[in-house]
Amino acid sequence: MLSIIQAAGWPIWPLVACSVLALALVVERFLALKTARVAPPKLLDEAIAVSSKGLPTPDTVNQLAQNSALGEVLASGLRALIAQPQSSEAELRAAMESAGRSVAHRLEKYLNALATIASAAPLLGLLGTVIGMIEIFGSQTGASVGGGNPAQLAHGISTALYNTAFGLIVAIPALIFWRYFRSRVDEYLLTLELAAEQFVRHLGRVRK
Repeated sequence: MLSIIQAAGWPIWPLVACSVLALALVVERFLALKTARVAPPKLLDEAIAVSSKGLPTPDTVNQLAQNSALGEVLASGLRALIAQPQSSEAELRAAMESAGRSVAHRLEKYLNALATIASAAPLLGLLGTVIGMIEIFGSQTGASVGGGNPAQLAHGISTALYNTAFGLIVAIPALIFWRYFRSRVDEYLLTLELAAEQFVRHLGRVRK
């Protein structure tokens, strides 16, 4: 790998940096978007069961908020009802929507950066290709007909090809993971929205 980087010349270093950054973002998003950290399957049922007989204590609400992203949204509704026992369903829904926007922002964190890498990597590879072509033509300047500098010519061709290939190697996985995480976030957001709507109706019954 080191020999390839050396053969590709300095234009490949931005691509190396992009590859390292993309790998770090992918690992971070895999950890942050685990189901247990976003929307545990049984959490909604547990929250409904705990609050069916009356509003839970503030400590219980805080534990719910720290459980996961879904817990944070559900806890915002409970806190609004505890603070204002006569809150309407519209007010409770507004409180939960506000918490949901904050959660959505966190779920989408770094996705734009990953998409930028997927878009920029081929362009950086193209830049290396252009530089390699410039070196090729530069090696022929002043050369006699049928002559030229074979070593410089070979170096320019390798620079062009290595940068083009490395740009695609970085861009394709970055694009795939971006689409995967984008789909996963959209699925989580739908789950949170449906759970919040069900919990609002439940809180409306508790309030009465």
